[in-house]
Amino acid sequence: MTNAIEQISELGVSVWLDDLSRSRITSGSLQQLIDTRHVVGVTTNPSIFAQALSNAEDYSEAIAECKKQGLDAEQSVFEITSADVTMACDIFKPVFDKTNGLDGRVSIEVSPLLANDTEGTIAQAHELWKKVDRENLFIKIPATKAGLPAITEVLAAGISVNVTLIFSLERYSEVIDSYITGIERARANGRDVSKIQSVASFFVSRVDASVDKLLAEHSPLAEKLSGKAAIANARLAYGLFLDKFATEGWKQLESAGANVQRPLMASTGVKNPNYAEDLYVTELAADQLVNTMPEKTLQATYEKGSYSGDTITPNLDSAVAEWKAIGELVDLQKVTEDLEADGVEKFEESWKELLETVKTALEAK
Repeated sequence: MTNAIEQISELGVSVWLDDLSRSRITSGSLQQLIDTRHVVGVTTNPSIFAQALSNAEDYSEAIAECKKQGLDAEQSVFEITSADVTMACDIFKPVFDKTNGLDGRVSIEVSPLLANDTEGTIAQAHELWKKVDRENLFIKIPATKAGLPAITEVLAAGISVNVTLIFSLERYSEVIDSYITGIERARANGRDVSKIQSVASFFVSRVDASVDKLLAEHSPLAEKLSGKAAIANARLAYGLFLDKFATEGWKQLESAGANVQRPLMASTGVKNPNYAEDLYVTELAADQLVNTMPEKTLQATYEKGSYSGDTITPNLDSAVAEWKAIGELVDLQKVTEDLEADGVEKFEESWKELLETVKTALEAK
């Protein structure tokens, strides 16, 4: 009997796991999810690594080695997280080969402290790419104003990129433009553009978490529109993806071997306990889409998800109407701007927490 995870995979959705740790790698848990849950990629972020390294026992040997080498906390984090991602890349290599490089990808993020530093982001992207040295790596770069030119520069150098922290259609449009410019420059530089892949991570659940609070001030309309903003926004993002990669200019690049930058649905674990756990998976299903989810969401979708086929393209018109109706009650531009700033801040906090955890562990050795 098929399940929702298998069905959305057959539809064309790439199922990725939003989590990574040393124990997940060494215990065989990651391989098991590949074998039994159709997982074909992994994403990480500073919060995930902060949580992983909070379990010092899993990283005791790694911390001891860093101490032996005289590395400080920041250098140790670089070594340890790069090692985790390298091992994960090797685990996913068969998937990478089987899908001709489309999937089997593992993402590692530049330091969130560089979110507003274009040159610093470019430099660290090159450093991480060289350190991990695996062709199925994605370098995660935030879609901040400073991140946009960095995305172009890094792609032009032939490095595959996962653009993260996208909340608005306006910013997403800029991200796609930055991608296309990067591919154009990579081609002009003599790079094999068929080897460059990219995804654009559009954050979902945080939109509902913010908008629903604001809608509550407009009862009884709130009841009708609550839980609609995130899905409408994400569906419109997919519509923008279809439009942007249907132009003649893009078709010329595609004929030269360029790959579309696939939209990735991130932050897909529900934050409202009243919402179905598979809401941001089965209601955001379409071909050429990636959905990266926490294991809890993955498991819930596998066990009790309700598959309804392509739930995006037939609902683009209704998404426009819902987004407009919500926009008449809520300042959606401010919401998405605040979410971007808050997202950067939260990752900065997690990064500092991670550095402090490692510093304490080094001092204890």
